[in-house]
Amino acid sequence: MERRTILKTAAAATLALGIASPALAQDALKIGAVGPKTGPLAGGAEVTFWPNVRLWAHDVNEAGGIDVGGTKRMVEIIEYDDQTNPGETIKAVQRLATQDEADFILAPYGTGLNIASAPIFERFGYPMVTHTAISDQIEDLSSKFPNMYFLLGGATGLSGGVVEVLSQMRDAGEIGNTVAMVNVADAFGIELAEVGKPQLEAAGFEIVYESSYPLGTQDLSPVIKGAKDANPDAFVAWSYPPDTFGLTEQAMIEGLAPKAFYTAVATAFPAYAGRFGAAAEGVLGAGGVYADGDAFKEYAARHEAVTGAKPDYWASAPAYASFQILQQAIEGAGTTDKAAVAEYIGNNGFDTVIGRVEWDENNSNAKYWTVGQWQGGVFKGVASTGREGAVAAMPKTGWE
Repeated sequence: MERRTILKTAAAATLALGIASPALAQDALKIGAVGPKTGPLAGGAEVTFWPNVRLWAHDVNEAGGIDVGGTKRMVEIIEYDDQTNPGETIKAVQRLATQDEADFILAPYGTGLNIASAPIFERFGYPMVTHTAISDQIEDLSSKFPNMYFLLGGATGLSGGVVEVLSQMRDAGEIGNTVAMVNVADAFGIELAEVGKPQLEAAGFEIVYESSYPLGTQDLSPVIKGAKDANPDAFVAWSYPPDTFGLTEQAMIEGLAPKAFYTAVATAFPAYAGRFGAAAEGVLGAGGVYADGDAFKEYAARHEAVTGAKPDYWASAPAYASFQILQQAIEGAGTTDKAAVAEYIGNNGFDTVIGRVEWDENNSNAKYWTVGQWQGGVFKGVASTGREGAVAAMPKTGWE
């Protein structure tokens, strides 16, 4: 595990991020942050998670800190690399709780790592507002871990959005009836495949090809070749960042070019359009945003100004929103007592960068983006469970 306390970075970085000086560190709130810096999900975390940790720390400290019962306290971020390994996530959370004595710990990155560490958050009484976890187990998980909350919704809603978009395209005569479906063999991909398949079949689609591959698979050409041989009208991949890029690249090489091409996590990353250029046009993916809304535009501009990187068009804003919720709960409770802060989260709504967040059985409003699409160089939301600002999906016209 790598430990890095932001307060102890070089002076130039401290000034650039607006983070508390060592003179203030003694009274700073210790905030733990655990996520991949190495391993298969490191690239995704470096887009969605870590920049927002730094942006939030900058924003809090630039404003003078978090108001705890009338006293402003700066935040000190203690970072650990969990190496995309659930065991390391668990150890890092335990270390933050017992050795570092962190006041609060931010939820980790990724569905599997959140589920793995939830018992440790619960054991030590930390509230856990997840920002990159998607599961239909929300009711079960929140009953076991009452302080666990979800901002990205459930698997059925996410896959249901895909089925909705494909059905609309089929009804418009833009695609046919056959689907190739593949998934990464991780908690996220397995659950999405399990709920997505019956949804597709119930909507009248024929699944002509299925395949699963391990997280971190380097050679995805057999998966794409198998899909191409099935000649599907639509391709759906419940994928994580490395395979989202790998599957797209192989599809271009092999000439798999259905009019509906969907890959999941990381399709919304600016780097996706950066890597594939005009070929990304028309690609469908998980998530989306109201890209033309002022709230996202303002957040994106600040994100880039502070971190030097653009946010993604899906989970970046919910990640920042989860930290806003924690801050507002600390200020609302007027204390750093974890039980009091956890109770405040459960009993209140919050104004965030993604709008007003209220809880429905520990799920945020049950309103979230499910499908986005690259249109005109922007990944725009095309389907949601109740968000405003969706645009119509369009058929993909090849990889040119």
